[in-house]
Amino acid sequence: MSSSSSRPPAGPAAAPASDVGGPSSSAPAAGRPVLRRPTLTAKPAPARPASARPAQPPRAPRPSRAPAPSNYRVASGAFVAPVRQVPAPATGTVGGLPTSRLNKRMAELGLCSRREADDWVEQGWVKVNGMVATMGQQVTAADRIEVDKIAQGFQEQRVTILLNKPIGYVSGQAEDGHTPAVALINPRTHWREDPSRNRFSPPQLRGLAPCGRLDIDSVGLLVLTQDGRVARQIIGEDSVMEKEYLVRVVYQAPGQAAPHHPGERSAPLQEINERDPVSTNVQAVFPKELLERLRHGLSLDGEPLKPAKVDWQNPEQLRFVLTEGKKRQIRRMCELVGLKVVGLKRIRIGRVTLGNLPVGQWRYLSPNERF
Repeated sequence: MSSSSSRPPAGPAAAPASDVGGPSSSAPAAGRPVLRRPTLTAKPAPARPASARPAQPPRAPRPSRAPAPSNYRVASGAFVAPVRQVPAPATGTVGGLPTSRLNKRMAELGLCSRREADDWVEQGWVKVNGMVATMGQQVTAADRIEVDKIAQGFQEQRVTILLNKPIGYVSGQAEDGHTPAVALINPRTHWREDPSRNRFSPPQLRGLAPCGRLDIDSVGLLVLTQDGRVARQIIGEDSVMEKEYLVRVVYQAPGQAAPHHPGERSAPLQEINERDPVSTNVQAVFPKELLERLRHGLSLDGEPLKPAKVDWQNPEQLRFVLTEGKKRQIRRMCELVGLKVVGLKRIRIGRVTLGNLPVGQWRYLSPNERF
């Protein structure tokens, strides 16, 4: 028997015979075997005995949602974004003495500002009880804090500048296209009669920031400094330093002076000149009881104001001495008693006075001057 009849060829399968042009035939042609696809029968999986499957315990009912924590706002019964809470300051005690952060303690001692303290600690220039300090270290009032002479040298190079700010300049950052007062600090505007031996250099502008604000339509003494100690002394949270102002007013009777929002721009003020003739004797018509209210008894933004010294400098000009600095405070105080401010000039901060410094010029704080 030939082997070709029982074994299929290795090549591709032959096409079936065509029924065109010849009689149909169900039998295969001789010598041309037909391949047939084998039929596959799936083998059934063996049945798993019921005893092999572990019994599932009944599912417990889902607990109801707990009430929202205190730092979440709830709207229509659903959780929404959490409310950001300010963390409580880290405080403690060591040996019965309360502790505080090292940078805060250094600022309280007048060594530097908090930011400067952090910079010095990062540089390794601060020691606590003879050991190099670490960032965020807690200290007590009994701990001994030492500062390296390198840090003291950097601090001595920092300058404080006194500027007689003119109208039209903002004390801080540029606002609504108005020029900041720091733009006036250059060699051309340096007062020729400055008794200081300092000489201007561009690095003195780095980090030079105003200590307090003076409105765009006010003139007078503005302090700009690189020294964090000076800034904290003048505008720190616990500062009670006096600021003295000359304020020209017009009396409009109580209730007639239109109050303004703190952020609202009022009518431009006029620069004060003490030699101007007095055209209206405001002092003669202004009630004394309202002058007492200016000294003590007014409130702004829902908070009572600290006592102030308020006296007549001349018949239409008041002298204010304040120990706080709310936004447009003097203008708003005057509006509450029927006065309209038409001129404001700051002439003193602490023990430093404006003196003869011309408008638009500046000088250095001399080594023997203290606020």
